[in-house]
Amino acid sequence: MARWILWYLLASLTGSPIVSLIALVAIWWVSDRLTFRLLPEPMRFVARWRRRGQLRRTLSGNPHDRRARFELAQLLLDGRRPQQALEALRPNIEAGDDDVHTAFLWGAALARTGNYDQAERALDVARGAELTFRSGDIDLELGRMRLSRGELTRAREALERFVSLRPGTVEGRFHLARALAGLGDTAGARRTREEAWREYVSLPRFHRKQERPFAWRVKPWRPALVAAAVLGAGIVSCGWLPSLLPT
Repeated sequence: MARWILWYLLASLTGSPIVSLIALVAIWWVSDRLTFRLLPEPMRFVARWRRRGQLRRTLSGNPHDRRARFELAQLLLDGRRPQQALEALRPNIEAGDDDVHTAFLWGAALARTGNYDQAERALDVARGAELTFRSGDIDLELGRMRLSRGELTRAREALERFVSLRPGTVEGRFHLARALAGLGDTAGARRTREEAWREYVSLPRFHRKQERPFAWRVKPWRPALVAAAVLGAGIVSCGWLPSLLPT
């Protein structure tokens, strides 16, 4: 309903339903880019889509190409398609691949499809192979999974390990604060959120881009202000459009 009202308002300003629809999509996209970054980046999305197509064609000609199968599974998992990632990677697992990269990818895909017990076993294999893999990515995956299934104490343990391995993490502190809040440690959760924000503002600009979605979940009023500013600017701009359009 709110989106329809906004579209109607923009249409009344521009005098064109098509232009108002384009403006509305642009406002949504800019707001997302400046806040939570939930929408995919168009160029990256297209590049990954093309690469997935190339890998599928490679596997159709040579289904035993484990490297191509692993890369395809990684792209599918990154694209929030964990079930397809499992299906792509399964032949590698059945063939006996148990290196840390394969075990972690398999465990992460299992965790994100709700197969928690199997995910725990796979991620334990990965931790056994390399305890500090990717500066704690295994513990981050374990922490998120345990939060999802309500195992707050074990989630806290995994996330505390992750924060110790990656001291500058904002995402890790965001999830750790959730675990602490769920355990009733309100003061600890507040302190962890404050630490997360301090880490965020001290990060280099290029690194902030990756951590911004979690930093702004720590202080949700900030993205709300940004979104309101973008919306206001969009409405003002749309008010000028009729004078710019050819008659």
